[in-house]
Amino acid sequence: MPENPLQALFHNIEQVSSFVQHHLSNFIGIHFQPSGPHSGSLLSISSSTKAPLAKTASSVQLGDTAVKGKSAAPVTKEELGRATWTFLHILAAQYPDNPTRQQKKDVKELVQMLPRIYPCGECRDHFKEVLRANPVQTGSHAEFSQWLCHVHNVVNRSASHF
Repeated sequence: MPENPLQALFHNIEQVSSFVQHHLSNFIGIHFQPSGPHSGSLLSISSSTKAPLAKTASSVQLGDTAVKGKSAAPVTKEELGRATWTFLHILAAQYPDNPTRQQKKDVKELVQMLPRIYPCGECRDHFKEVLRANPVQTGSHAEFSQWLCHVHNVVNRSASHF
């Protein structure tokens, strides 16, 4: 029997959430740990030393961050990219038809921040170039969604040349 599509969506959201928690903990230098055995998204924060990002030939190490009681494992560029694009497409799917000025500003800043903090240097540099040629469009749900699909296609075409 095929998997329920909602289960697949929740699984993807959980993966994106774990990625974001790993990434943020490296960026701000703290560990995120669940506050209980069934805590879901409830997190307690404990201080730690910031682990540097280390890149191997085919992976990006997100540090020694503990999420759900596990240490972060090396993540391949492909896994990191898929998680990032999943997150961005979920963001676009829920983006309002008539966003407020603050919503437009927040989404634009989030997308523009990615190449400043992205763990993979090669991807970070490439995305900077893509954003320079294709400024973020946040005027409406349709505009942001179309912009994101266009940019994703640009990255996919370029990625085949790496």
